[in-house]
Amino acid sequence: MNHPSFLTPRLAGTLLLALGMTFSTPAAAENDSIPAKKDKPHLTLGGYGEVVFSRNFHSDNIYRYQNPAKYRNDPSHGRFDIPHVAISLEYYFGKGWRMGSEIEFEHGGTGGAYEQEYFEGGEWEQETERGGEVEMEQFWIEKTFFPWLNVRAGHIVVPVGYTNARHEPLNFFTVYRPEGEATVLPCTWHQTGLSIWGEVGSLRYEVQALAGLDAFKFSQDNWVQNGAASAFEFSVANKIGLAARLDWWAMPELRLGLSGYYSHTMHNSYPHDLEGNDENGNKKRYSDVKGKLAIGCFDFSFEKGGFRAMGSADYGYLSDASTISSIKQNLTANTAPTDKSRVGKNAYALGIEAGYDVLRPFAQSLPKAGQLFVFARYDNYDSYVPASDMAEAPYTHRQVLTAGVNYMPIKQVAIKAQYAHRFLRHTFNDEPSVSLGVVYQGFFIK
Repeated sequence: MNHPSFLTPRLAGTLLLALGMTFSTPAAAENDSIPAKKDKPHLTLGGYGEVVFSRNFHSDNIYRYQNPAKYRNDPSHGRFDIPHVAISLEYYFGKGWRMGSEIEFEHGGTGGAYEQEYFEGGEWEQETERGGEVEMEQFWIEKTFFPWLNVRAGHIVVPVGYTNARHEPLNFFTVYRPEGEATVLPCTWHQTGLSIWGEVGSLRYEVQALAGLDAFKFSQDNWVQNGAASAFEFSVANKIGLAARLDWWAMPELRLGLSGYYSHTMHNSYPHDLEGNDENGNKKRYSDVKGKLAIGCFDFSFEKGGFRAMGSADYGYLSDASTISSIKQNLTANTAPTDKSRVGKNAYALGIEAGYDVLRPFAQSLPKAGQLFVFARYDNYDSYVPASDMAEAPYTHRQVLTAGVNYMPIKQVAIKAQYAHRFLRHTFNDEPSVSLGVVYQGFFIK
């Protein structure tokens, strides 16, 4: 079904943020921060989790975009899922020194690795124990010198885009993380590197130097989403990426954010054998292919009274997209831990949502009723905008209308329900769904 005419196309927030901190002051939005600093050594323990049920009223066949008519009448399908369960641990040693860590279990957890067996002709082997993922999403050591100067080293969240900066489930209304950003960008984006951040008045800044992304893991369906992942026991860092974020509280109710990322993504894979000179001293064929990646993002959040709104706009550019696509398809082994699909020159994601607490007018008469937000959201995104010499893939452009409710009996828990309708172009079938989720976010020890 074609989308209706009115739908025509065209930072690192942390696991330990308390409900509502996203929309308040610079200090409250501090990445991965504990609610209040104490002078003596102390432990902080927190986390978040999500349990979700969805019913999708469209085909789940992997070929549904290649032959839409064939799968138009397929039955609906449902699934239970545990998208994320995260446990965050921080310890303040004193004298400005802190350690932070976070372990995240996605979809029930897993164990798996790729290995290259040199005694078997360089063959790639994969061992997978079960589906899902278990990741050390954060582990860092930090030294605070001044409120405007803090240095953090380790595995850290990359605060590019709204969803990465504020990825905990109480920071958005939808059952799942905002669809556009979660499709085209790594989410949650976490890498090993160095961060410098601080607060000055109503401003908060952060600058990071990180292990670069890997162009061989980019794809048509998800652009650079998988580029931060490593199939090995180490993160490849042949190239270094730079990330930055600036948040400004224009007023207590309104936060405006800018973030961006830049790196070379080609030759950031293992083994590092396509760059440099060959045994005869001649430059290798693809040595000059850089894969320059630039991403720019704007986001905002607003809260006043019982009204909340947040939104984001992300745009990305990848140089040499056509050449990288050819290299991926022709030079990588079928068993290598890479993606052989094409990757677009550009990708974008636009999203905005707003909700109102309909119980707020009755707060005095019903003080224990909690909050009931009625919300709506709109997303417009495309994970594959090709270069002029590349084939089209119209199904990658999606628009999504979502409406639902969030009931919060207490500040740390929300029950979410939504209806979402995904509109695709041309002859592709629309993809409606209903979802129900129960989420928590908060501190156990602080």
